[in-house]
Amino acid sequence: MIIHLATDHAGFYHKEAVASWLKEAGFDVQDHGAVEYDELDDFTDFISKAAEAVNDDPNSKAVIFGGSGQGEAMLANSYPMVRAVVYYGGDEIIPVLSRQHNDSNILSIGARFVDVDLTKKLIWDWLHAEALSDEKYQRRNKKIAEITKSLHS
Repeated sequence: MIIHLATDHAGFYHKEAVASWLKEAGFDVQDHGAVEYDELDDFTDFISKAAEAVNDDPNSKAVIFGGSGQGEAMLANSYPMVRAVVYYGGDEIIPVLSRQHNDSNILSIGARFVDVDLTKKLIWDWLHAEALSDEKYQRRNKKIAEITKSLHS
C-alpha cells in the first residue's frame, strides 16, 4: 500500500518521524513535502499533492499533518474521492471508526496536540482497520460518493 505524507512547518517533525517509521515497517511512502522546516510555508502547497494522489489512486492512503489538522482536512476533502478525518485529541478510537464506518482514506493529525508516539499508534490502528461491510455503512458511503461526485461534475 502506498502511504502519502504531507505537511507544512507545524507538522514537519511529526512527518519526518512517521516517514522513517513507516518505511521501516515496509510501507511504500511518498513524501509530498515539506522537505525542510520553513515557518512561512503554506500547507496548501503540500496537502494538495497528497490529496490529489489519493484521489487518483483509490488503493492508497495519506497521513497529513498541520497545527490542528483542520485546514488540511478541509482542503483534502475538496477532492471528490477523498474522505479525510481529523484527529487532534480525544478518544483514540475515532480514526479507526472513521475507517470502519466511513472508509476514510486520509488521516489528518493536529501535530500541536498529539505527540509523535501517539501519532504512530493512531496511524497503525487506522491503517490496519477495514471498512465494515454492513449494509448501512455501505449504503451511507455510497450516498456520500454519489453526492460528492455530483458536486464535482
